[in-house]
Amino acid sequence: MRAFAVTAPGEASVLEVEPPVAAPGEAVVAVERAGVCGTDAEFFSGEMQYLADGHASYPVRIGHEWTGTVAEVGEGVDRAWLGRRVIGDTMLGCGHCRRCLGGNQHVCADRQEVGIRGGRAGALAERLAVPVSSLHELPDSVDATLGALVEPGGNALRAARAANARPGTRVLVLGPGTIGLLTAMFARAAGAEVHLVGNHPESLDFVRSLGFDGVWTADELPRLPFDAVVDAANAAELPAWALDVVEPSGRVVYIGLAGRPSRIDTRELVLKDVTAVGVLSASPGLAETIRHYASGHVDPRPLVAATVGLDEVAGVLAGARPPGPGPKVHVDPRV
Repeated sequence: MRAFAVTAPGEASVLEVEPPVAAPGEAVVAVERAGVCGTDAEFFSGEMQYLADGHASYPVRIGHEWTGTVAEVGEGVDRAWLGRRVIGDTMLGCGHCRRCLGGNQHVCADRQEVGIRGGRAGALAERLAVPVSSLHELPDSVDATLGALVEPGGNALRAARAANARPGTRVLVLGPGTIGLLTAMFARAAGAEVHLVGNHPESLDFVRSLGFDGVWTADELPRLPFDAVVDAANAAELPAWALDVVEPSGRVVYIGLAGRPSRIDTRELVLKDVTAVGVLSASPGLAETIRHYASGHVDPRPLVAATVGLDEVAGVLAGARPPGPGPKVHVDPRV
């Protein structure tokens, strides 16, 4: 089968590899759609922290936002899974440590991450093998585009929840990328008044086209009481700024990752009585994200600028984005 691999910083290609075989407890999925995200770009640039930490090494078969149809099951797996349309959790815990047994497999010290950590091959390929325990079935109302947006949506849903978004609250989202926009959509769907901050006029115009009125640059941001601030960007100075602009007794949610260490003043955190929350994974939010998409409560399909084939992925990672206003690029490995 064909699969995309990053072989070194700035080097990637489509390879012919042996298709996966379902091991006991696993399913092989025929991939229909996969997303390209910032983590994939960091593997391509060589900046991904897991490379330095030893949790990943080249070559890397990337891709962790995906949807497809179960084509094969291994020993011990109910054959009723065959033919089901599914998405899968990125985080695959060991299953027996204290964290896994407590329902927190996404922070298991020995976890694999599909297309990211521990050598688990990713979804930028025609087929993908994953534990059946990681799968979530999709209803017919969730198409392939929505399916490949469930994983980033799960992260964003958790961020909106951590911000305690609800009627009567005002939420500020820093960074109008995929995660920031999804967080804004979930916060708006929860009834919050949502504002977003970004840098580039084109991206801010796109945010307005999604029906958001409170769209600003940092210099334009009005002095409003923000009950929660979500940092969904990658600038090292923003975590401190989020703490500066949030209301006393408010909440700051950190879901973006900077390329270098960022700092906050814990004296300000304490004296403002602010709750700070970090969000790593979509795992606890996947099922509810599917329900939101299935009901039409949140529809993020406009975020997808284009769908390309495997042969175009290297160019996308190198910065040659296809035309389209949305921040997300999807891949159809069958093309």
